[in-house]
Amino acid sequence: MKEEGIVFRTIVDVPQWPVRMQAHHRFVLLGSCFAQYIGERFQSYGLNAVCNPLGVTYNPESIAVQVRQALTATAALPLFQTNGQWRCWWTGTLFSTAEENILRKEVQDAFSSLADALRKADFLFITLGTNVCYRLKDSGMTVANCHKMPGIHFEEVSLDKEACTNALKDMLEMLWQECPALRVVFTVSPYRYAKYGFHGSQLAKATLLLSVDELCQLYPEKTIYFPAYELLLDDLRDYRFYTDDMIHPAPAAISYIWQRMTENCMDKTMKQYLELYGSIRSALMHRPKQGDTADYIAFRKETEEKGRLLREKYGIHL
Repeated sequence: MKEEGIVFRTIVDVPQWPVRMQAHHRFVLLGSCFAQYIGERFQSYGLNAVCNPLGVTYNPESIAVQVRQALTATAALPLFQTNGQWRCWWTGTLFSTAEENILRKEVQDAFSSLADALRKADFLFITLGTNVCYRLKDSGMTVANCHKMPGIHFEEVSLDKEACTNALKDMLEMLWQECPALRVVFTVSPYRYAKYGFHGSQLAKATLLLSVDELCQLYPEKTIYFPAYELLLDDLRDYRFYTDDMIHPAPAAISYIWQRMTENCMDKTMKQYLELYGSIRSALMHRPKQGDTADYIAFRKETEEKGRLLREKYGIHL
């Protein structure tokens, strides 16, 4: 009797997208650190991608606040000062200066950049990390980042499925009023939030997955779910695919998820472009031990020109 072979791995199916990404498309990526990883991969291949111009954001309400302010600019920027530095409740920690006017301009420019990118985008990627958001106790305003301020200033709120869905639904409908052809790709970050406890983290992920599934059923022609969460937890499912903290995905995991996205979500011409741009990408990522010598500067300039010509050939305009 012939024995069946033992299978040591679960292959997660990634459905092929009905409308695939093309090299000349414009992309916006918002959300958690996983959006940052994928956005930087887009950018490293010379694609037109804007990634988290206001900083990394983790929950549906905070992302919705940023998008709404970018498109409407109706609310005054919530700036505050701490330890001699001005910051903004709607941005990440990288926005920090000693001069209020300088920070105000930097934040306004970032919102303007996001608005312009959204209005021109073909695909918007939204990576949700958690359903937990923080609101200022004195005003009830949702913040994008707590900026390491004392917890006494905040109310920690775990959004239920309905709250997550409503926040994202309102945001999507606002977006499609201005950008009717925009396609929205949802992912749930595979990063686990140990600070909430692993059971709490799983409950948060379940809430996000249920919310995204409802939105994809409501808007089947305009929304897509990409299973990054399942690819790491159910397909790779091994600690060698995590960084030393055993929580963040390792570079090999990011590369594998990118590979699956390439196979199933990009058209033939885009795959061809990525293959041709690969050597240019490798050359641009190389840093010589001798520093910026005259030969290296000339080499880099020549490589950048090759990249520009290839992008031009494929209709990519940065």
